[in-house]
Amino acid sequence: MKIEGRTFVISGGASGLGRAVAEDLVSHGAAVALLDRNDEEGQAAAKALGDDKVAKFWPVDVTDTDTIKAAVDGIVAWITETTHKPLGGIVPAAGVGFPGLILDRKLKPLPMDNFDFVMNVNLRGTVDLVRQVLPHMAADGPTGAPDGPDKERGVVIMVASAAAFEGQMGQVAYAASKGAVASMTLPMARDLSKHGVRVVTIAPSMFETSMTSAMTDKVRQSLLKSMEFPLRAGRPDEFAVLARHAIENTMLNGVVIRLDGASRMPARL
Repeated sequence: MKIEGRTFVISGGASGLGRAVAEDLVSHGAAVALLDRNDEEGQAAAKALGDDKVAKFWPVDVTDTDTIKAAVDGIVAWITETTHKPLGGIVPAAGVGFPGLILDRKLKPLPMDNFDFVMNVNLRGTVDLVRQVLPHMAADGPTGAPDGPDKERGVVIMVASAAAFEGQMGQVAYAASKGAVASMTLPMARDLSKHGVRVVTIAPSMFETSMTSAMTDKVRQSLLKSMEFPLRAGRPDEFAVLARHAIENTMLNGVVIRLDGASRMPARL
């Protein structure tokens, strides 16, 4: 998929991995639609990327189907009236972590509200955004359009985690949500093959994001010990480079790519 002249929809686009992807794509000639719960950060991120022909922000709660629909309708109108750049991809990068043991020392089980919150953002929110954008991307317009000799119409870049494979203590909800994202990559790719849409999932380990910035130094150092090389957390721009490659390389499809410095998470910190 050619990035220049295309529009990409990015949830969690106001910060962290989502914003890094947006910055990278804009630098390669794309327009980006940023979706996020934080209105102030979202507006600032869009403004920093350029004028409204380059980036635009929509406030979205990915657990709310109606707010996603309103944003998608707005994005279609924005492309039609302003950017004139057909859809090229979806990057559902919105995510949360809410640690909790399935059974704590006082024999209190994990609250289902906590579990549901993580699943609703990380899994349901991913699926809901993707399914609502896809009909527009796969159509003959507006705002879908085939690209290149393969007549590719777009790419879905989902975000899993190393926790999908080596979830630590207290990560039942988070690991379940990210494991589900990884597991649905291939069937989603198979579903969308007839429409000329690819699906690639990236599974990062510890990266410098707002989620990891809340860690204590003790937790951070413990995680860094699990790294092989380099001995540091990943940078958002390194995630963005891989996302760009996944968009540009048409042979990448139905695959989960680990981005983890050869780390394997320990059972506990």
